Amino acid sequence: MPDPLILTFDDIGAEMLPLVGGKAANLGVLTTAGLPVPPGLCVTTEAYYRVTERAGLEDVLAALATTSAGDVPALNALAAKARELVLAAPVPDDIASAVRDSAAGPVAVRSSATAEDLPDASFAGQQDTYLNVIGADAVLDAVRRCWASLWTDRAVAYRAANGIDHGAVRLAVVVQEMVQSEVAGVMFTANPVTGRRREAVIDAAPGLGEAVVSGAVNPDHFVVDTATGEITERRLGDKRLAVRSLPGGGVEHVEAPPVAQAGSAEEACVTDAQVRALAELGDRVERHYGAPQDTEWAIDADGVLWLTQSRPITTLYPIPRHSEPSASPPPVAGRANAGGAGAGEGGTPDEPPGEGTRIYFCFSLAQGLYRPITPMGMSAFRLLSSSAMEIVGIPVTDRVAGAPVVAESGGRLFFDITGFMRGRVGRVAFPRLLDVMEARSAKVLRGLLDDPRFSVTQPSLRPLLRRAVRIASRFRAPRRAVKALLNPAAAHRDVELLNARLRGELSAPEGSTPIQRLDHVERVLSREVFPLLPTIAPAAVAGFAMLGLAAKALGERARPGELQTVLRGLPHNVTTEMDLALWRVAVRVREDREATSLLLGAPVAELTERFRAGSLPGVAQKGLADFLAVYGVRAVAEIDLGLPRWSEDPTHIIGVLANYLRLEDPALAPDALFATGAAEATLMIKTLSGRAGGLRGRFVRFALGRTRALAGLREMPKYALITALAAMRAELLAVGVELAARGLLADADDVFFLTFREARQALDLPSSGGATRPAPAELVARRREEAARELRRRHVPRVLLSDGTEPEAVGVPAPVDGALTGTPASAGTVTGVARVVLDPVGAHLEPGEILVCPSTDPGWTPLFLTAGGLVMEMGGANSHGAVVAREYGIPAVVGVRGATEHIVTGQEITVDGASGAVLAVAAVT
Repeated sequence: MPDPLILTFDDIGAEMLPLVGGKAANLGVLTTAGLPVPPGLCVTTEAYYRVTERAGLEDVLAALATTSAGDVPALNALAAKARELVLAAPVPDDIASAVRDSAAGPVAVRSSATAEDLPDASFAGQQDTYLNVIGADAVLDAVRRCWASLWTDRAVAYRAANGIDHGAVRLAVVVQEMVQSEVAGVMFTANPVTGRRREAVIDAAPGLGEAVVSGAVNPDHFVVDTATGEITERRLGDKRLAVRSLPGGGVEHVEAPPVAQAGSAEEACVTDAQVRALAELGDRVERHYGAPQDTEWAIDADGVLWLTQSRPITTLYPIPRHSEPSASPPPVAGRANAGGAGAGEGGTPDEPPGEGTRIYFCFSLAQGLYRPITPMGMSAFRLLSSSAMEIVGIPVTDRVAGAPVVAESGGRLFFDITGFMRGRVGRVAFPRLLDVMEARSAKVLRGLLDDPRFSVTQPSLRPLLRRAVRIASRFRAPRRAVKALLNPAAAHRDVELLNARLRGELSAPEGSTPIQRLDHVERVLSREVFPLLPTIAPAAVAGFAMLGLAAKALGERARPGELQTVLRGLPHNVTTEMDLALWRVAVRVREDREATSLLLGAPVAELTERFRAGSLPGVAQKGLADFLAVYGVRAVAEIDLGLPRWSEDPTHIIGVLANYLRLEDPALAPDALFATGAAEATLMIKTLSGRAGGLRGRFVRFALGRTRALAGLREMPKYALITALAAMRAELLAVGVELAARGLLADADDVFFLTFREARQALDLPSSGGATRPAPAELVARRREEAARELRRRHVPRVLLSDGTEPEAVGVPAPVDGALTGTPASAGTVTGVARVVLDPVGAHLEPGEILVCPSTDPGWTPLFLTAGGLVMEMGGANSHGAVVAREYGIPAVVGVRGATEHIVTGQEITVDGASGAVLAVAAVT
């Protein structure tokens, strides 16, 4: 039976999205729910398909499939060609008759694409709408133009940017009874700027809603607390323009005189009662969908309130949830955008521990990780958190579920830090810690201290002191710190012995079954890894403590930036040693003309394949193999064990090696810069101790000497963790091989898109006979789609409240005089060409270019060796990127809000690492 050409709203359900498109599906759901929707019908995608199947779009679709999302001129040209073909296509008689018969009275004709009004991509305004259409021929013409609007420049660009297949999208058309509104507008059921849920934001203007939707008018603006009905904000616009219907069809734009007394309540185009009624209507719609909505509404001459459209607010960041992700697909019945219903998609989260509003801190961003963490990677953190909680004396009942403070949202790891921020010590100590790690987050948290919701509830210091003493005693931290200060060499030997012990315990016994491997992973992550970290850390802590004591002893004798110089060329830093080891490989390769020519001329993908086949020139093959034998446990975004290690995929490292070969100035060689930095540090210690003089000077020399001997170990605890995660990844891959062999997964690495608990459950399933797709494979496919969507997310909040509010979004100051400002991280000033890099894999950085990036982890640092400066959106003065920048002596500013948006590749900028300013010198040409 062929699909129908026409369906009324009463006949449309959420499951009919492919036939009626997003807008019509939502209007059908709202109609069925009894909400006040003007009656109407839908010309289905079957009509569009029959009209366009012979229109000749095949060549256009083939060209679009190979056109980059960044090639706007090419996309626009192809979009114009597609519109021309669709408008020229003949309309079969039965379709034309069906459309003409649907015309009754003035109607609104609206596009309804199958990739529109969806939970993760609203496509708002991408296709066309025609208002006050009168007459059968006019309705048919409007429908044809709606079909063509699937190919507007903006719609094609939007699909390209969101990775949506142009050939998979079809268009239905809504024909809806026209509401001749006296006043109309839009309403968000959550605040789209601050993210706060249960807060309706309403814009209203006289006439049709098109004036508000298109941004042609300065409307009245209201914010309503949905729970209480209180209007918390009121800002009246001038409402100089109104869109009104013409008697014969179409609309006109009517200029209105300026209001006499702006700000007077009597001048609002809606009454307070109507504003509250709108908020109540929005609440009904949100509750029906289970997720915040972006709605359009109208009030007619009789005062009747109509709902003309609803779609999910796709820009809200999901509220963190404490529970593990569900393996069940989101419900569909009765919800056109059900994918947005869960906590992970912007709805109501499961109840966090404790009462009242909670504060969530994004640990992913603090670690320089913007991309989502795989489900198995998140499971690993839950296991590690169980071990961490037991160290501080808080037992966890379910180790796999993790500590109560662990939460996840959008694939990012969050911690519930409400308890810290309500403690007398935590509210001071935690932001102070972040000052040197992630300064922007510290500023946000300090802004919450005066909020009565987060007042002090733990005033006593005694419980914290008792716990700290107990932990220090258990791990002999004071003794280890003193030993490190007295004998740094012995401290280094102890750290290496601990690392060796860890490596010896990481592999499961040979011949282990998949279940035994899972048991091994659970034991290592939940019991064995974390207790080693407090035994490694005291030496580095002692080194930085000496730096602090030296600073106090020097007082004003130390000028700004001088103590930072002491940290240049810092020895014993495993990440710096890694970078220099790769540089030494580049030096050896450069001596071989054939190897150099190949690495500079061949694509990185080809070089990777040749390395795997063992067919690179000998010096390159051996150099890379030796490097990966030591550092192959590392990776970009390495805290996620779900991502391949360099030993599995060396593409990034081979690309960086080729980049090193382009560095020709010996003075800029990384080993030379490192040696220069070390010499400057030694000289600075001599200068500062001499400036202090006497006994004070001798103490300063001793303290800063110990800083250089021990502070480099700051990277070692994380390196130990990364080593353990790499080993656990190998064990889990073996489990994936078993599941793939049994037909339960398509590939072994699909296991990382299951949680730890789900992998164990999958091993209990019978092998797939191939007749039906197994449940684990379906779950993995859905999770991969979710991860792909999250990879495109452009903003992740550093701090998020449980009511959805993003504190940093409230009252953001504009940059002063066009400068971007952040935290000074590495002194010095450099002017150069910016290179914006969002993903280091495959990135090319010319020597001397200024690296501009969202954040960094150790996987990024090989790029630092050729960078002239660093600008980073994340981080503080002691974050990883800042430390490495100081060690290499390159100016750096971190915590720069919007750096990757405001700076473009090729633009000349100046980075002042002492003041924290980034200035544009010249626009890109």
